[in-house]
Amino acid sequence: MDHDTTQPNELKAFLPPNKETKDEGNLLKSSINVSVIQVGQKIVPDDIEKSTLYDPFRNRNVSSGTTDGETLIHLLKACLGSGILAMPYAFHHGGSVFSVLATIIVGIICAHCAYILVRSAHVLYHRLKVPVLTFPQIGEMTFAHGPEKFKKFAKPSRMLVILGIFLTYFGTCCAYTVIIASNLEQVIKHHGIWDSSDKRWFIIALLFPLILLNYIQNLKTLALFSLTANILMGLTLIITLVHVFIGSQLYNPFTDLPLIDDWSRLPKFFSITIFAMECIGVIMPLENKMRKPTHFLGNFGIMNIGMTIVTITYLLLGLFGYMKYGNHTKELITLNLNIDRIESQLAKVFIAVAVFFTYGLQFYVCFDIVWNGIKDKIPKNYTLINYIVRTILVLLTVIVAVAVPEISPLLTIVGALFFSFLGLLFPAIIDLIIYWDEGFGTYYFRLIKNTFIILFGILAMIFGTWSGIEDAIKTQN
Repeated sequence: MDHDTTQPNELKAFLPPNKETKDEGNLLKSSINVSVIQVGQKIVPDDIEKSTLYDPFRNRNVSSGTTDGETLIHLLKACLGSGILAMPYAFHHGGSVFSVLATIIVGIICAHCAYILVRSAHVLYHRLKVPVLTFPQIGEMTFAHGPEKFKKFAKPSRMLVILGIFLTYFGTCCAYTVIIASNLEQVIKHHGIWDSSDKRWFIIALLFPLILLNYIQNLKTLALFSLTANILMGLTLIITLVHVFIGSQLYNPFTDLPLIDDWSRLPKFFSITIFAMECIGVIMPLENKMRKPTHFLGNFGIMNIGMTIVTITYLLLGLFGYMKYGNHTKELITLNLNIDRIESQLAKVFIAVAVFFTYGLQFYVCFDIVWNGIKDKIPKNYTLINYIVRTILVLLTVIVAVAVPEISPLLTIVGALFFSFLGLLFPAIIDLIIYWDEGFGTYYFRLIKNTFIILFGILAMIFGTWSGIEDAIKTQN
């Protein structure tokens, strides 16, 4: 098959750079060495806009950059993924009033953490006199050019981010495998094509198609699959919304639903909501490609506008989907659609195909990280080993899916453990280190605020992961 080594824009800016990567103007070299980049004159973060020492955005090659509108669309596409279909199930574990308020709070926290990550990157652009930084490089350079006592954490922080990215996307691929199987299972059983009572067989049946999909190395082909997935996802949402808002009377009046559910069920709400809303992996790629990067931030910047739309959309579908199906709400709302109706069957097939194609891009991230780590050690049979690595990684995602053949535990664990680290803990820690020498503001507001985010992230990781593991054990029994 064709091999294309050019990474798509939405991937290349947060993957570990290839060693072949060459400079573009003042772009950083592939693997940043602390001794290579000298610290520029110290820039106080709040005075970035006043600084005339170095303008990183004028040194970018943005001739083919995205406009504000295009960036907003890309942000919405990244955030409004298949996770939105799990929001009614999240509300089922939070209760009506609590889930509404908590979704707004989670949306604000996720948006703020993405905001401070980009703001920290802008500070580093000025300090290091470079026009762009990738996600792992932000971690490394923050510690490398921060207070002396933190310098030793520079390399480990970069590796930790890379590991976090790998585990996040690997876990997402595992969850996607179960999502595909769960939706196809309903349609296939309804038509009597295959009447297996064990979902694991449907998951195993996906192994060969997934391997073939991920043998495709031409990224233009994967981009076409991604476009198809977006169209199918849009059609699925339309069908789902019609069933939720225009179908028969709501299953439960708002007042009949529990205002807040049992506290033991709340970790699952937070974990699934974080999984659904977090898009931290695409934030820096989007900012790096903008023609006017400063428009990404600000009270009415692209980030705040996009996350406001995302939060409202998730809140509405979560609430009304929960009101529609009440205690019968399933892990993905498409699984609740009446299988006897042809449009419901189409929605289940559409989401299965859309997630199948999306798996390809998610998998590319995992494979690229692994391949960049081993390819220089391969003396011969380069192409063969490339395909062997792809096969092994796909096989591992299917094995995990077979071991945990339910959507809920996988969404809970990935959201709680991996997205909480990348999307909540890491940006808050970076923000503290960036401002360490300049101070934390009036009444130590920045220190208090980031400490709250870190504690929230740690609690989400601990209790969410525990809830997911409990669910996974129940599936075995």
